Amino acid sequence: MLIQPITSPIDKFLNPIKSFIKKDYSVGVVLMVSVVAALIWANGSYADSYEHLWHTEIGLKLGDFSFYQPLHIWINDALMAIFFFVIGLELKREFMAGELSSFRKAMLPMGAALGGMIVPALIYVAFNAGRPSASGWGIPMATDIAFALALLTLAGKHLPGTLKIFLSALAVADDLGAVLVIALFYTAEISWMSLGMGVLLLIGMVVMNMIGIRRAYLYGLVGVVAWLFFFYSGVHATIAGVLAGFTIPARTKIDEEGYVNNLKVLTGKFEQEIPLEGPLTTPAQHKIIEQVKEISSAAETPLQKLEHSLHHWVMFLIMPLFALSNAGLHLSASFFEGGINGVMLGIFFGLLFGKIIGITGFTFLMVKTKLADLPEQANFKHVFGVSILAAVGFTMSLFISNLAFTDAHLIESAKYAILITSLLAGVLGILYLKSLKQKPV
Repeated sequence: MLIQPITSPIDKFLNPIKSFIKKDYSVGVVLMVSVVAALIWANGSYADSYEHLWHTEIGLKLGDFSFYQPLHIWINDALMAIFFFVIGLELKREFMAGELSSFRKAMLPMGAALGGMIVPALIYVAFNAGRPSASGWGIPMATDIAFALALLTLAGKHLPGTLKIFLSALAVADDLGAVLVIALFYTAEISWMSLGMGVLLLIGMVVMNMIGIRRAYLYGLVGVVAWLFFFYSGVHATIAGVLAGFTIPARTKIDEEGYVNNLKVLTGKFEQEIPLEGPLTTPAQHKIIEQVKEISSAAETPLQKLEHSLHHWVMFLIMPLFALSNAGLHLSASFFEGGINGVMLGIFFGLLFGKIIGITGFTFLMVKTKLADLPEQANFKHVFGVSILAAVGFTMSLFISNLAFTDAHLIESAKYAILITSLLAGVLGILYLKSLKQKPV
């Protein structure tokens, strides 16, 4: 039985916060609060300050080199590159030892994700073919994994645990598709010199991995420079984040047996030391503790260590900041005077009906043709419910809408549709999944 550390006064304040953060639904709650805060701020008496803040230029100057960008660019291109870096780490982990690690295991989530991208895009194009707004076909392809998983948790504990794994793998595969779409179709004019330098730096990170460099800060330094070259290349800078994630080492320096044996030896030595009177450890004990840290670091993979350490920063700082800076729509009746446009219809029907038809339809085809199996204890009713939650596009959909359009009216139309559809999909998904029986039929 583990003995809990002594609780300090500050722990009494922090423990409830830590407990909330560990909840499966906490990210969804924080994101929802950020959206509501953005809408209130953008439509209240301080609306001007909302616009002014995100357009404030921030940067640095080193000699003749200067780099100044509006705050919303720092969030959408720099902080979101960290978000995509974590996606890269997740993808690498899933391909190595997760739900995408074998052809058979990957078939269902990859196929479902493919259907959940193709059908929404086709529906969007049907409403916008031949118009400038047709470039937004990538918007309804996305699923917000944080929101979707939070809503699945709220839907009830009676659901099979394998549904969470299925939705996670589906969303990860969806993220991979979104990254490819951004890289291939939402890239501006390319500066091949800058892109080449960025790629060379990423190759350098691969070499660092091959020769055994494991220090995260070294990868961070090279990665930041690679990001800068990608930023100037015209290829969206967040792509550098995903590719950098694949360069991070995913091997341990000591196996499980060696780790356990070393711990036994070190803890034995620690116990044999005669302790000092008072709170301090002896020099020998301190040395042993440092050896335990060193051997524990060798037993970790840098990939998993980085993913774990960045997860909370991404979920509780970067994503809420992105939501706060991008969801502040001006809610006025005058906006709808021109009627509902193709962007709104394409996103609404693409996200909601496209995701349901695509995910459920492709899953049905793969199971019936015996290319894949349903998640354990789950049935097609559960898959249908998950497909509704997958229509919560939000973060990635908002992100792609900023890449797809330059017209402010089209961007606002897209954001309205994303928010309304995501809210509706979330409510419908929870209600439907709650209505399912305790045991799958």
